[in-house]
Amino acid sequence: MFRTKTVFLLNLAAITFLFAQPAIHSSYYQNDFSMTSPGAMKYGLYGFDNPALLNYLDSPDLLVTWSNPPSFLGNINRFGFFGALPHFGFGVVKQRGPIFYATDYRISLSSGNRAASMGLTYGWTNSDDPFKDYSNILRIGALFRPNVYASVGLIGTAALRGNDKEGVVDVAARPFGNELLALFADFSMETKRLPSTPKWSAGGAVELLPGVRVTARYFDTKVLSLGLQFSLGTIGVESQAEYDGSGSYSYNTYGVRIGAYDRNIVQSFLFRKKEYLDLNLYGPVKYRRYVLFDNSKTLLNLLDAVDAAKNDPAVSGIAINASGMDANREMLWELREKLKEFEATGKHVIIFIDRGGIDEYHFASVADKIVMDPSGMLMLQGFMMGRMYLKGSLEKLGIGFDEWRFFKYKSADETFSRDKMSDADREQRQKLVDDDYRLAKDDICASRHFSSAQFDSLVNDKTLFLPNDACTSGLVDTVGRWDVVEKMVKGMEREHQFMVSPFMLAKNHLPSDNRWGEPPRIAVIYALGACAMDEGITARRLVKDVNAAVNDPRVKGIVLRVDSPGGDAMASDYIAEALKKAKGKKPVIVSQGYVAASGGYWLSMYGDTIVAAPNTITGSIGVIGGWLYNKSAKESLGISTDFVKAGEHADLGFGMTMPFFGLTLPDRNLTEDERGKMEHSIKALYKDFVQKVADGRKKSVDTIEAIAQGRVWSGYDGEANGLVDVLGGLSDAIAIAKTKAGIAKDEDVKIVEYPAMGLFNFDAFAPRLFGIDVKKDAAVEYLKFRFEHNGEPLPMLPMEYLDVKPAE
Repeated sequence: MFRTKTVFLLNLAAITFLFAQPAIHSSYYQNDFSMTSPGAMKYGLYGFDNPALLNYLDSPDLLVTWSNPPSFLGNINRFGFFGALPHFGFGVVKQRGPIFYATDYRISLSSGNRAASMGLTYGWTNSDDPFKDYSNILRIGALFRPNVYASVGLIGTAALRGNDKEGVVDVAARPFGNELLALFADFSMETKRLPSTPKWSAGGAVELLPGVRVTARYFDTKVLSLGLQFSLGTIGVESQAEYDGSGSYSYNTYGVRIGAYDRNIVQSFLFRKKEYLDLNLYGPVKYRRYVLFDNSKTLLNLLDAVDAAKNDPAVSGIAINASGMDANREMLWELREKLKEFEATGKHVIIFIDRGGIDEYHFASVADKIVMDPSGMLMLQGFMMGRMYLKGSLEKLGIGFDEWRFFKYKSADETFSRDKMSDADREQRQKLVDDDYRLAKDDICASRHFSSAQFDSLVNDKTLFLPNDACTSGLVDTVGRWDVVEKMVKGMEREHQFMVSPFMLAKNHLPSDNRWGEPPRIAVIYALGACAMDEGITARRLVKDVNAAVNDPRVKGIVLRVDSPGGDAMASDYIAEALKKAKGKKPVIVSQGYVAASGGYWLSMYGDTIVAAPNTITGSIGVIGGWLYNKSAKESLGISTDFVKAGEHADLGFGMTMPFFGLTLPDRNLTEDERGKMEHSIKALYKDFVQKVADGRKKSVDTIEAIAQGRVWSGYDGEANGLVDVLGGLSDAIAIAKTKAGIAKDEDVKIVEYPAMGLFNFDAFAPRLFGIDVKKDAAVEYLKFRFEHNGEPLPMLPMEYLDVKPAE
């Protein structure tokens, strides 16, 4: 008996050596664990099959599988472990047969994007089979997904000893451009010691319900596998049954997955309208944030969070904690409008407030219910605009100022030349505050059901409201702390609601295989602060970002977000001309923030569409100049200067360096002839400005001249006079860019923001490191800016509009 068994084993070994597996395992070796071709569904086997698929994984995931396929010697126990992080995967397949065992190990890396990626796998095998000489392998994988419909995978495997090689092509198609249906096929060819027959398979995967997938796969060996995958979110189970060529059941494979979030029926149906978005608005709302050590909220992220909640079937409302919120009134209006869109779907908004003025209450009034802190206070004092004048201070310091003003409303230098408002400045400022009042009044009356007379009385007769007064007056609904909000949620929805963060919204953690290929890109470029070459908007650097977006074929549209009071005409023109070159190549949409006037409007004028909020300050098409010079400051400080010159005007601008500031105070004012030359340059620049706006807005010069002269306008008036096309915010501008680029309204886009932010804000650490906290004074900063641009024609607004920073 022993001899018979020994002969049998020797014969089996000989047969195996000649005809069985080559020195590398075929790609079809793990097909009992693969429900489809690698690129057809999810992430394949996490790099074990095609390493390029790891590029689609955006969070850690783990899959454990096992099966018991039969063989003519008895059942084989197979076990698979596949774990992965983004761009890295590790897999093990262990097989124990009646006689021998073999364990395959694979380590994989990937790089690329969702349209094209590459991957590399290194593998080795441990086995106690004395008749097989397994070689370590090197595998290269590629994945191409040019659009939402097609996927092509290429896999090449080579033994590091011997000549065994294998090539695999797998193709898949999503006829509807989504996960509902995927059809696939794959083809494999090996080169080994003996002739090899090509292998192939084909099939389909259907996902009729979120996370519930049914698969069918037919092999060239006439084997059919049928699979079912069921996801519960961060965990999932799967099973696959295999039928042999005669149609008889052969065996099952089972699997359990844990880690990355997946589409699932539980979230979409069982939790429908059982969540509230918990939105804490404490702190400043910025445009940008640094990569590290910065948990700031940004306008775009907040708008996206409300949009994601609106489209999430699990969310029934938003609870907002507005305590300590710090945002300008234009940003608050944009957030308010986005919340109105949310409410229009039948979902609810509850806002908690403690202290605030009319801007904060205007924002909060959008809510279905307002809760006010029992120790809080409201001030509905109306709106005002004022400015500080430095004429008297400059005279006491011995500094003279010559204002070069040739246009009625261009009032930027009244700060230095006057001690109160000019009639023209008073006129334009009064119109702005009247429009701010109108906007707040209309919105608050509509939301809280006040009459116009009631609102005026609340502002003019009462003004200050303690919590109970606010409740009695109908300004708020309940007095209480934040815990009252959670009770109110339950009362409104008539059942318990789970409070979730923005991260937990479906849009923010769905798997990236929702969409094949790179989504189209919309570039959002921020031009923030004073128009200057190396500060503020940093035009010298920003123009490179504009050109990069214009020349990037992946970017289908550009949105320029402007929050700038102007400054240096050259800085403004750098950006405007770069955007002008994009015309006809891709849409350029301008989104104007709180201030986009003077040089800020120069930045905007070539946009295909200009979008502004009703309370945006826009326009101010004009130029002004002025000259700061020494009257007696130098002599008072005991400083004297002297010079020699060659050239009649060589000493213009020469003077003492001011202590502590490092700025030059010219010794003298301009002569009549020099002043005449400056007047000519200012008027020429103004004429050029008006012409450029006329060209950009496709209007006559006379039409623009009638609304120019340096006059500022609200967004309301800007829409009426043609300086603005649409009243709206940043999200509206992005939607317009999508439409003009031919992108469907409901199609996802990737927002790429320019300029790139730094790793962290060193200024935020300086007070902690050195024990000092130096705060910049707006008046000093403005004075410094004017000294740096002394005598230059400037399209800019007064100093109170200069405090617009990109991330502060």
